[in-house]
Amino acid sequence: MQFDTKIAVVIRTDLEAWQKLNVASFLTSGIAAKFPECIGDPYEDGSGTKYLSLIGQPILIYGADRAALSRALERALARNVMPAVYTEDMFKTTHDAANREAVRAVARADLNLVGIAMRAERKVIDKIIDGLKFHS
Repeated sequence: MQFDTKIAVVIRTDLEAWQKLNVASFLTSGIAAKFPECIGDPYEDGSGTKYLSLIGQPILIYGADRAALSRALERALARNVMPAVYTEDMFKTTHDAANREAVRAVARADLNLVGIAMRAERKVIDKIIDGLKFHS
């Protein structure tokens, strides 16, 4: 099935494995919150046990260095795509309000990005992530 939209997550490649997983989880929650229509129906197994709904389309995860992350952020904003962001400072906080303050304290050009996520039309996302490779 081909979707009209694409979800892309870009994560800095020099992070520890636990950090990459943490960042991907937080960023995709931002997509789910902004685009509730991308959430599928709840799951149920053959025994009738119910499970939570998931995002109903593929999520493509790309790797990047700090410069490429900043470039992708600027490309997204130039195309009126609002991304979810995760900065290195957020690893030092313990709750959502502190995360927002950590981002608010830094000008966009100085954000120490470790990940971004976005959902938009396929062609728009392709232009934003142009040159990036899938995360390995």
